[in-house]
Amino acid sequence: MTRSGHQPSRGQGAWQPRKRFGQHFLIDEGVLARLVDCLGLGPEDALLEIGPGRGALTRCLHGSVDRYTAVEIDRDLIPGLRSRFPGIELVNADALAFDFNAHCQGRHWRLVGNLPYNIASALLFKLIACTAHIQDMHFMLQREVAERLAAEPGTKARGRLSVGIQHRFAVETLFDVPPQSFAPPPKVFSTVVRLTPHPASAQSAAPEQLEAVVRLAFASRRKRLGNALKPLRLDWAALGIDERLRPADLSVAEFVTIANAVAGD
Repeated sequence: MTRSGHQPSRGQGAWQPRKRFGQHFLIDEGVLARLVDCLGLGPEDALLEIGPGRGALTRCLHGSVDRYTAVEIDRDLIPGLRSRFPGIELVNADALAFDFNAHCQGRHWRLVGNLPYNIASALLFKLIACTAHIQDMHFMLQREVAERLAAEPGTKARGRLSVGIQHRFAVETLFDVPPQSFAPPPKVFSTVVRLTPHPASAQSAAPEQLEAVVRLAFASRRKRLGNALKPLRLDWAALGIDERLRPADLSVAEFVTIANAVAGD
């Protein structure tokens, strides 16, 4: 039974979740309703769902938008999804290999998904390069990953993912989801987040250059900046940044300053 008292669908028969895909399916009708409310979809929207699984969220959303694409890696789930939701474009693919930019050309898409814990960080890094075609993204993530997305300077959770995402997106933490809302239940809490791209004018550093600087800095996250970024031979006084700080202490703007200085050399 779900927490709201409804029996989850067993449309896939004896099929069992696969650990290699990190499958934990949302079965809580209350959480589904809350997520639908947060999305606030309109009939003109284009929606891309990552990992529909057995279709719990798809059931709540299909028919409410102009265009609906779902990307699912598990080929055994495709027939059931296709028979239940004939009006959506169903793609059997690994989201890490899917070409979001090519698919989303021509309009701004809204992305949604209960992301498998084992690919969430890698997929988020991939989506950083797709902001030109994204209106917003609503993802259910392991709470630890959500905390990293929103981590402020000077906090333990701050890292490469924090800086990369915050450079391109505004991050909102919406609500937590307990393990019992899933089947099978994970060992940790999940969190729903909203990521909204910043205007292009606010993206004041080349993503590739910023990523190179951030990667180098956090490769030695316990070192002070002067040592962690020593290969870059930076003039810290000219940059107005204290080289005694550690990478996790820097704001996105300060990393942008460093990246632009490197690009200008």
